[in-house]
Amino acid sequence: MSDQTINNWPKLDYHYLKDTIATVHMWTQMIGKVRLKKTPWINHSWHVTLYVSATGLTTGSIPYEGGVFQIDLDFINHQLHITTSTGAKISSALGAETIAAFYNELNGNLKAAGIDVEIYPVPNEVDPAIPFEDNTAPCTYNADAMHTIWLALIRIHNVFTDFRAGFLGKCSPVHFFWGAFDLAVTRFSGRPAPKHPGGAPNIPVAVMQEAYSHEVSSCGFWPGSEQFPQPAFYSYCYPTPDDFGKQEVSPPEAFYSNEMGEYFLTYEVVQQSANPEETLRQFLQSTYNAAAKTGNWDKDLEGDLSGLK
Repeated sequence: MSDQTINNWPKLDYHYLKDTIATVHMWTQMIGKVRLKKTPWINHSWHVTLYVSATGLTTGSIPYEGGVFQIDLDFINHQLHITTSTGAKISSALGAETIAAFYNELNGNLKAAGIDVEIYPVPNEVDPAIPFEDNTAPCTYNADAMHTIWLALIRIHNVFTDFRAGFLGKCSPVHFFWGAFDLAVTRFSGRPAPKHPGGAPNIPVAVMQEAYSHEVSSCGFWPGSEQFPQPAFYSYCYPTPDDFGKQEVSPPEAFYSNEMGEYFLTYEVVQQSANPEETLRQFLQSTYNAAAKTGNWDKDLEGDLSGLK
């Protein structure tokens, strides 16, 4: 299932990947909550995210009493690593256990590394939200499947990073939100936005309102769901002008969902194209243009800094 085309973007089959995604989703929630608890609050919840790394997903540096530590999900050697600036390094194998077993092992490894942290042990943005320690159903971890997802994330990350570089205004890092299990990058107009109504499952309205306190144009990658069983790229803006979804975007396979209020482009279209990077850039740029045009964003927010290299 990890066959790749000549363009080196892996094929992604949701039905093959979904059980592993469901497992790793819960693992990332636990690890992300550790970062949330130990890191000062940063606007728009940027302090909770994970990042694509050279081996998998990482928290990056997290402050704690002894210095800094980081947690890594290694999708090459399929291990969990906890590393501290005081020299501790504890690793354990990733495997098909239960969510409860992984939660208990993570807590034990953190204590062994000298890290004292207590998280809210219930997942966010999912329904039902089964507490980690109560989730004792067998779960699946297919190493080949997760390695394939990670290979796709690397290629997407690089295009998102290039797209991010073309904006002179406030812009988020390219980061991985464990709530919805998506890789995203967000641009800001600089203007305050209307108060967000909330609505995401098992997430406080106040958190949603702070995240969307200012006008945004956001794009990302999401691996799919039972309701939409295809990995896909998305793009939306908040607030959403009435004519946002009526704009012409590229490539032609991109479409607007009135139900979701977002543009979508399936990963398969990008992966099968002659130039996946360019196809994805077209989608990112054209949907941003749609948001900027209908939302009357300042044209000077875009710019090229490549000459500074």
